[in-house]
Amino acid sequence: MLRYILAMAMVACAGAACPPVIAQTEAKDQKPYWPQFRGPRRDSISLETGLLKKWPADGPPLIWKYSGCGKGFSGVSIAEGRIYCAGDFGKQEIIFALSLDGKLLWKSPNGSSWRGSCPGSRTTPTYVDGALYHMNPSGRVAAFGAKDGKEIWAVDLKERFAARPGIWALAENLIVEGDKVLCLPGGAKALAAALDKKTGKTIWTTPPLIDRAAYCTPVIATHKGVRQMITMTAKSIVSVDVKTGKLLWTHPYPMGYPQHATPPVYHEGYVFVACGHSTGGTMLRINPDGNGVTKAWYMRKFDNCHGGVIRIGKRIYGSGCRVGGKGFYCVDFLTGKLIDSNDEVGKISILYAEGMLYGLNHTGPMYLMDITAGKIKIVSRFNMPGKRKTNIYLAHPVICAGRLYLREGNNLYAHDIRAKAPGR
Repeated sequence: MLRYILAMAMVACAGAACPPVIAQTEAKDQKPYWPQFRGPRRDSISLETGLLKKWPADGPPLIWKYSGCGKGFSGVSIAEGRIYCAGDFGKQEIIFALSLDGKLLWKSPNGSSWRGSCPGSRTTPTYVDGALYHMNPSGRVAAFGAKDGKEIWAVDLKERFAARPGIWALAENLIVEGDKVLCLPGGAKALAAALDKKTGKTIWTTPPLIDRAAYCTPVIATHKGVRQMITMTAKSIVSVDVKTGKLLWTHPYPMGYPQHATPPVYHEGYVFVACGHSTGGTMLRINPDGNGVTKAWYMRKFDNCHGGVIRIGKRIYGSGCRVGGKGFYCVDFLTGKLIDSNDEVGKISILYAEGMLYGLNHTGPMYLMDITAGKIKIVSRFNMPGKRKTNIYLAHPVICAGRLYLREGNNLYAHDIRAKAPGR
């Protein structure tokens, strides 16, 4: 694990979207570390090696199953030798911690559960410096002790900033930058806000727009020396100065359904955004003066809905939603030229490790794809348990310390994906 941490620290990220340096305590303790939605660098890329290149017909070996997650779609974060997740239990939203062998350690409530469209928990707890930060679907942001689950502070985004949830509630996974917890209330009192991570007090706000929050988790990038939060509202793409809260630029991005759930991808002055329902994928180039963006290319088939987009070198990978047979695409980052596609895997949540893509289809099939030869090649697949017509698999897969974690409603599965494990 120490080698993994050191390798991550050596990854060149000049001009790329990279979070602060990983906590030293984790490197010293050599504990499994996936502290937030989409991983340590928030890009759904694992630097682990020594993983299976092909699975058995019924999938990689199951280590354990935990059937107490509650209702919802939250993924897992991992730190301090614990697994953190969230689910709805009746009228309460609950965050909870498990041991690495799948045993419940603690539970703690975070406000009311979502009773509107598509009920269930949304967001993954974010771990930083011994604390967890979590937002429930109604906009209650709270900090908890990672060891015992005791609440440290809580803020109601509706009360403080007049936050306006969309059709499917609020679903932004919180990002912590330095001493700030960043969020996008999209309210009448503030578009974006930074809260003190120790107290919950407001550090800064961004003046409101005539727009509400969508479901997008931001990307944090340094562009020409300015650290900025790039995200999507219901009708726009916005960039906010992380230090001051100043609105740096905004770009209209309307659609029939304001389902902006895919985190943007930033690289060297370019920003890729995509939404479902035939909206397509768009590459934007930040203007030289930093005050706006210009469209570089557009691909209607690349209408990624919720499963995330990954940049690997000069290529990006992601799903189509409704157009073109729900294909999975690999395109050139700068030009949008189609490199390869696959119509079998459909709409998937994706993760990358050691030359392979891991994709969980929203109806249950789990895929392993080889992309080392420049093509999308399905190597293995297996079906998740449950009824495919009624279950929706929206939690993103997680790879951490040789394990593949998959959430399906009330159940969390831990699979062994090491190439050389005890007994093999």
